[in-house]
Order: sequence, then structure tokens, then C-alpha cells
Amino acid sequence: MPDFTPLTSLSSALADVVALTAPSVVSVHSHRSRATGFVWKPGLIITADEALADEGDVQIVLADGNTVAATIAGRDHTTDIALLRTEANLTPIKLAATVPPLGSLSVVVATNRDTPSAALGMVSASGKGWRSLRGGEIDARIELDVRLRPSQEGALALNASGEAFGMAVLGPRRVLVIPTATIERVAPQLEARGRIARGYLGLGLQPIRLDDGIGAMVMSVDKAGPAATAGIRQGDVIVAVNDQKLSGVRALSRTLGPASVGTVVDVAVHRGGEPASFKVTIGERPEA
Repeated sequence: MPDFTPLTSLSSALADVVALTAPSVVSVHSHRSRATGFVWKPGLIITADEALADEGDVQIVLADGNTVAATIAGRDHTTDIALLRTEANLTPIKLAATVPPLGSLSVVVATNRDTPSAALGMVSASGKGWRSLRGGEIDARIELDVRLRPSQEGALALNASGEAFGMAVLGPRRVLVIPTATIERVAPQLEARGRIARGYLGLGLQPIRLDDGIGAMVMSVDKAGPAATAGIRQGDVIVAVNDQKLSGVRALSRTLGPASVGTVVDVAVHRGGEPASFKVTIGERPEA
């Protein structure tokens, strides 16, 4: 007769992991949207920004079925992280900095129709950091071979030891995990300021092809922006930044992350066919 003891032990262990984690996982109601979230700190809940409505009240349904009010403390579209504030006394989950290896088991603890849910899958990709389509820096590439409903975005992803290593979200044709390192970098800024600072030149740019590469023609200039203050004008063609040839407008935009605010860059341009150079102090992008 087959010995099912190892499978029984695994099943019990997974059930224990879910039972310990479920009280820190909540359902998030915003306008007509439903998502999952988890308690990051006392009074603070992390959820998926993409699954959070842009307007209306926010309510949190707890694991015991009780409903409490919440407010949006901050959100970052580029990393898909949103932070909610509530007065409810909830138990935070400890996030582990580990990145699970390829092929390891993962448990996703979420909510479905306001009740706790769990799914078992495998880490189908585990690699280096990447940039989201919206320009956010994600510290590790983690993909899960598991099914995730839209209402389960914002769920906790656990490894086989029960450690939470990030937030599960829906990516293009796959489930992605926003890792602990990204959450711990972004969430404190959202708690303090409500948003993530982004670099700002104050220019509207159009890529153009030059004889020796690619340039960016200045189509518009914010008169109160950093580039205008430095002397850059409409019609200038940016060809290099800090002596590095321009590889494209998107590449230039990617350099304008949070760390760029306040730094001074040398911007080389062509003006009327003549070279010119300007020192621009990168500002902070105004709120939309």
C-alpha cells in the first residue's frame, strides 16, 4: 500500500502557513473594484495600485468578516504599489527579503468574495531586476505559475517556509510578484509623502534621427521648469547628457527616477546647427 505520509505532512504544513498568514490579508473595496491587500504596518495596508479605483470611498473587509473604512495614503502607478491607512487594529505581516529560486513552491494567500483563499503554484521565473511599462524599478523578476483572479491582486506570495516575499499582481499573460525590496523602498515614501518623487526637466521632446545617431528635439518648454531656467529653448536638439550620447527619449525619461531629483546634469544640444551645452538641475515632477 502506498505511503502518503510525505504528502500528508506537506499538506498540513501548507495549511498551517495559510492559517498563520490569513489574518493579515484583507479584501479591498473601492468604488466598483475589488482587490486583496495585506497589513504592512499597524494601520497601513499594501494593495495593488492597478486594482484600486481612482475615486470613491475605500473599505476593508477583514478576515473575520468585519468591514472598516480606509483612506488612500499614497500610490505609485509605476511599481503598482498603493498604501491604505485604517484605524483598525490589525496584525502586520513580516516581509522577507529573500527571492525564491526557480522551480520552488509558492503559496498565494488572497481573498475571494471577501473570504480568505489560497493557491499553490511554482516559481516559473526568478531573475534580476526590471523596469515596468510605466517606468518603475522592480528589484527582482519573479513570476508564478498560478491562477490569480482580478479581485486577488495584491495578495501575499509565500515561499515553502511560509515567508512572505512580495505582492502578487496580474501581469501580461502571467502572475508577477512585486518583491519585498521594492515594497520596502516605495511604501515608506508613500507613507511620508503620498507619492514617489520623479525627476523633471520641463521639456516636451520628439525623437529625431541625426547623421551620427539619435536626438531629441525640444517641442515645448515649461517656462518655470529646470531646463528653461538653464537656458534650453524650443527647437534645440538634445544630443547627449553627461557626455553620453542620447539613445532615445524613453531612455532619457528612465534616468529621471527619484534619485535624480536635485542632481546637476550637462545637457549637450544643437542649436541652429551649432553645439551648445547647459547645466540643468533636475527638479521634482509636479503633481498631475
